[in-house]
Amino acid sequence: MEEFRVLEIKQSVFADNDRRAEEVRNTLKEEKVFLLNLMASPGAGKTTTLLRTIEQLKEKMRIGIMEADIDSDVDAQAVASMGVRTIQLHTGGMCHLDADMTMQGLEGLTTKETDLVILENVGNLVCPAEFDTGAIKNVMILSVPEGDDKPLKYPLMFSVCDVVLINKTDVMPYFDFDMEKCKENIRMRNPEAEIIPISAKTKEGIDKWCEWLEREVRMFQEGAEG
Repeated sequence: MEEFRVLEIKQSVFADNDRRAEEVRNTLKEEKVFLLNLMASPGAGKTTTLLRTIEQLKEKMRIGIMEADIDSDVDAQAVASMGVRTIQLHTGGMCHLDADMTMQGLEGLTTKETDLVILENVGNLVCPAEFDTGAIKNVMILSVPEGDDKPLKYPLMFSVCDVVLINKTDVMPYFDFDMEKCKENIRMRNPEAEIIPISAKTKEGIDKWCEWLEREVRMFQEGAEG
């Protein structure tokens, strides 16, 4: 029987991406640009939360937005209307962004004129969690209608995130959603994660979220200077 080689493609892809992600982080540190990777499932409220965040912080820092979609510019148009630098990234059918795509987006955005760049990743709870984009921090949004058991069903997503925003708290009376159970499930996956309940619609919790983000950007920039 003829000998054959077995190539661990997935392992190789991740290893190459991890190296590229470190290059992205080094570049961001040199330029003192804080990159936030925002992830969530479709309909969780990523774009509305993003608009509220811009609203709160655009007078305090220079913000750039990278909108990633398989093939659409609807969200980018909404964000650009807020008066911040925006770029649309089409993934060509891929369900996530990797570090190389992120770097291309950063180059197109002209990061030297920004303090904070927010990447709104493609909407799903699986693929985006597998690929390191080179972001300084990862944040995901879990909406109340999705259920308090999602951390048990998608462990990797919750384990890679520094912050979990529990969105749509205004509709909790209409859903079988246990906030304390949800927090317990998140901490089971990631004891270090910051958990912030919010309602992007009513703005409940947005102040606390933006305070966290502003503090992290400031600490990062001070560290970059040192």
